[in-house]
Amino acid sequence: MIEYLQHLPPLYQALLATLFTWFVTAAGAGLVFFTKEVNQKFMDCMLGFAAGVMIAASFWSLLAPGIEMSEQMGLNPWLTAVIGFMGGGIFMRVIDMFLPHLHPGLDISKSEGVKTSWQRSTLLVLAITLHNIPEGLAVGVAFGAVAAGLDSATIGAAVALAIGIGLQNFPEGTAVSMPLRREGMGRFKCFLMGQASGMVEPFAGVIGAAFVLYMQGILPYALSFAAGAMIFVVVEELIPESQRISKHIDIVTMATMVGFSVMMILDVALG
Repeated sequence: MIEYLQHLPPLYQALLATLFTWFVTAAGAGLVFFTKEVNQKFMDCMLGFAAGVMIAASFWSLLAPGIEMSEQMGLNPWLTAVIGFMGGGIFMRVIDMFLPHLHPGLDISKSEGVKTSWQRSTLLVLAITLHNIPEGLAVGVAFGAVAAGLDSATIGAAVALAIGIGLQNFPEGTAVSMPLRREGMGRFKCFLMGQASGMVEPFAGVIGAAFVLYMQGILPYALSFAAGAMIFVVVEELIPESQRISKHIDIVTMATMVGFSVMMILDVALG
């Protein structure tokens, strides 16, 4: 697969990689065809696993290469990383403030962002879509970094990031489709709503790749920006969501560490 991707233009690489991550989101949503309930402990562990993957990806696939690139380009490495990282967090905070959304498991009265009369299903999809934006951007920026020809960016590392993002997308699709199914919505409509949350990733991936291809001077900032956006999602949503039921905290914490380890292995082995 890596050999095949190497011969494609970077925008196509980013598109194929994010289509894969969208497909895994759809696979997670597809569980609704086989069951109406998912064990809460299992679901929490999957969300914890996703958090671990994103934490590891933020460092191994984004921050560390960004710092190395800034040194190669003669920039101040720590300042570049801080500006990009905090910029990503602030960007996500602004979107979080204004985009109407509802986190899974909460009553519609707990919806965030601008108040609307939108249905619960729409708000649930928007909640997952919110943190699929930085995931798609991260994959696109990673492939754009490879095209820039810098030593610290490799096609293997970009593929590892796409695989890791794909793995953690599975529970995200499930987190949308299953609550809707429990509320009585038809299976096929639940599936469509669940997979829809991942549709933004191919768009974000191509935009991220194109952005850094035509503005390579900002590449270290872009990598740190994607890392900051992902960490915001982990701390603001995934970890609190996964540990909502207190008796599962120890198991979920171990699942988070497993997710971190899996992503670390992928990045070191392929990168």
